[in-house]
Amino acid sequence: MPSRSPCAVGRASRLLGDRWVLLILREAFLGIDRFEDFLGRLDISRAALTSRLGWMVAAGVLERVPPEGKRALYRLTPAGEALRPAYDAIKAWGDIWLPRAEEAMGDGDMPI
Repeated sequence: MPSRSPCAVGRASRLLGDRWVLLILREAFLGIDRFEDFLGRLDISRAALTSRLGWMVAAGVLERVPPEGKRALYRLTPAGEALRPAYDAIKAWGDIWLPRAEEAMGDGDMPI
């Protein structure tokens, strides 16, 4: 996706700033590669998943195999695999600094 932004973070955030893209990446890192499997593991509409997968293919993060037709696989490209350390860092930060609801609650507390 060509961009006129002189800032690499700005260019990357156009794709990676979308919550669904990060969750699709998570599933791809776990080995998920079929549309129906992404759909079954994420609380996402078919239209939103189709759109995000298209963005990710256009950005070179995923490849669609075969490029046309049904029953395609979505595989991480080298550019997608290069995001793994960044994804792992975000996950580690979330594990440390953003406790799960049940961990943040005390006795008798209700989830927010």
